[in-house]
Amino acid sequence: MNAMRKMMLAFVVLGLTFTNCSNDDSAIDEEQNVEISEVRLSSEIDAATNVVGDVVIDAYEEQEISDADRTDGQQSGLPECVTVTVVAQQGFREVTVDFGTEGCIVHGHLLKGQIIFSYTRDPEAQEILITYSLVDFFFDAKNIIGTKTLLKELSNENGNPQFTHTLGLTVIWPNGAQASREGLRIREWVEGFGSGVFSDNIFEVTGNWETTFVNGNTHSYEVLTPLRREVICFYFVSGSIDVQRTNFGGTFDYGTGDCDNQATFTSNNGNVIAVTLN
Repeated sequence: MNAMRKMMLAFVVLGLTFTNCSNDDSAIDEEQNVEISEVRLSSEIDAATNVVGDVVIDAYEEQEISDADRTDGQQSGLPECVTVTVVAQQGFREVTVDFGTEGCIVHGHLLKGQIIFSYTRDPEAQEILITYSLVDFFFDAKNIIGTKTLLKELSNENGNPQFTHTLGLTVIWPNGAQASREGLRIREWVEGFGSGVFSDNIFEVTGNWETTFVNGNTHSYEVLTPLRREVICFYFVSGSIDVQRTNFGGTFDYGTGDCDNQATFTSNNGNVIAVTLN
């Protein structure tokens, strides 16, 4: 009887052990799923930031062409459903880019509301600071809130125009998810500048930033390989980002040049996860 009792006790202990291990594994899996989901949401913020930058840069370049009274400049990438209004006072310019309350498709995304930016025009200056605000602005049903700056350098060390984007955005998804983004993104205009054709513009993005979710989770990002942004594509076509958070991290990779919505996340322990971008 004593032997039988000891055997039954052993089975109970083993059962509890396996149950606890199984629960621990499930908790780890659930936590990793949350993390991957947040990395995917962060990539959606990347897309919104790209388009906001594209719109400001495009409208700025159009205004500069108009002020210079040139007819051979950059073709606008903004569709006819976008209304651009300019207030000019001596060297000061305030530009309102209005997508309307019903919205307008720009670079494959539905934009609503306004982007208002201002700058002091100086054709001789090597740097121009552009300050922008988002007013009742929506990107594919996501509410984007923020007021920040773009610093344009006419020529960087490679001889290319460069925009340093100070990030300070809050994104609210329709389902109530929310995240904020702080940091710097440097956009080097590597191809297409001065060609007169908007569709051949290509940027390379570097920098570092943090994304903080409403649940308190904070992810740190640093570009490892420059992110290649071709304006005819809705997504980065290549490049990689280091992603780190306590007890979690890895490399988010956009691929090697194809224009598609596929990416991969390779965790620090070597697991490779396919990610479909929205």
